Amino acid sequence: MRRLIRRLGVLALLVPLALSAAPPVHAQPGGGAGARDVAEVAYFEFTDVTRERFVFALADSDKIEHARRILDGEETERVHVVGRILKRQAPYNPRWSYHLNPETIDFFEYAIEVCDATIPFVEDHLDEAGGAFLPGLVWCPWTSQLTRELPNP
Repeated sequence: MRRLIRRLGVLALLVPLALSAAPPVHAQPGGGAGARDVAEVAYFEFTDVTRERFVFALADSDKIEHARRILDGEETERVHVVGRILKRQAPYNPRWSYHLNPETIDFFEYAIEVCDATIPFVEDHLDEAGGAFLPGLVWCPWTSQLTRELPNP
């Protein structure tokens, strides 16, 4: 019963991600109309059961601190990565044809099966993502494990 309640909690987290259509917000040099102050951008790497590596960016200070607590071993429950896929390459993650929208990334303990896939499986089936495969482009690799924080490029 406890496991079902946790899975429903994660579903409540994933539904807003799937329905979210907000474009990524980027800081604009010198401010200007529509600019949003981003105090810090941090880059993290995770691996999965395939041992492939995937890099993602975080611009939310609370989530950056959460990721650092995971790496320090202080956070032991919400340690897996979830977010919405953007079907294009990111300069900080050149190995893959997709990346995670930094605005949608969060961390989870348990998730529903429909958003689980390995890093290379997503790459191999990217054209199918957003339909029956990874509905809403929400990806939550169950075996994701943060490995390190990377220096800013």
